[in-house]
Amino acid sequence: MTDPLLTAREVGTILRISQASLYRRMADGTLPKPVKLGGLSRWPQSEILAAVKAAGERRAP
Repeated sequence: MTDPLLTAREVGTILRISQASLYRRMADGTLPKPVKLGGLSRWPQSEILAAVKAAGERRAP
C-alpha cells in the first residue's frame, strides 16, 4: 500500500489551517518538514496523521 503525498493545500484542508499556519507549525516543530521532489514540497499522509495523533496524546491526562 502506498502512502499518498499531500500538497500544502491538502494538508491545510485536512488540518483546517491556512498554508501560512502550516509553515509556522513546521518552523516550531509541531508538524514535519516536507519531502522535496525537485521544486515541489509534499508531505506523506502518514506523517501528518502521526503528528495529529502525537498532539492528541500530549493533551491527554
